[in-house]
Amino acid sequence: MRDGRMSSLRRAVRVPGHFGEWMQGRLGREGPVALVTLCCPALGVRGPGGPVRLADLFPETQLAGFAAALGIAGDWPGLACDMPLGAGAGASTACLVAAARACGFDGTAGRLARACLAVEGATDPLMYPAPDRLLWASREARIMADLPTVPRAEILGGYWGAPQRTDPADEDFPDIADLAAAWRGGGDLALLSDLASEAARRADALRGPGDPMADLARDLGALGHTRAYTGAARTLVFAPGTVPERAEAALREAGLTGILRFVTGDGA
Repeated sequence: MRDGRMSSLRRAVRVPGHFGEWMQGRLGREGPVALVTLCCPALGVRGPGGPVRLADLFPETQLAGFAAALGIAGDWPGLACDMPLGAGAGASTACLVAAARACGFDGTAGRLARACLAVEGATDPLMYPAPDRLLWASREARIMADLPTVPRAEILGGYWGAPQRTDPADEDFPDIADLAAAWRGGGDLALLSDLASEAARRADALRGPGDPMADLARDLGALGHTRAYTGAARTLVFAPGTVPERAEAALREAGLTGILRFVTGDGA
């Protein structure tokens, strides 16, 4: 191309979202904010084609810089997005990744992550093929460590409270250095669920808002519970095939909305 850009090629793409995090917090009292995302193959962003436009989500000047950083024309396609903004399901990052790939970007995940960070200020690792195998510094678009595979799990979740968009300047997170170190050592689903539940408890104590997930986990026999740390997503973690029949109704009765059930981990 004369201007050094890729053509505005359209190709069909789907970028899976996530549903909160297994854990998120500071790596030490003054350390970076880091997370382990909870992959959600049931939700995603598809393109081209759909009602969502990047220009409705981000300023045009930021999108122009995004296109320039990736060497693409920036003739953004419409997108179909399964999740609401501010829910803690990765909608904004997934929309940027899907739009870039639909426009022909085929560069490295690291380059795409840095371009997303410039737009969002804090980005999820959804551009990587196995995002839950990364300890990810979301405000730096940097891999802190490679992690073991998450054991296969059945997740029951929903949204608690109002949407909450991520504030990139917000660093009021609990210290999870010990939990992250334990996670790096691997373990069975019961152990990792305990770590995730402890991370959620620390965040609840520091950040709020309170939610019914710990009580639901106990009453329904879940291995643990997780949350979005800047969003409304909440989950219960079960070993595959052990979700009680009454579980969905229990979440609705407790006030959660958008109930969904999916399998994650171990190649799901």
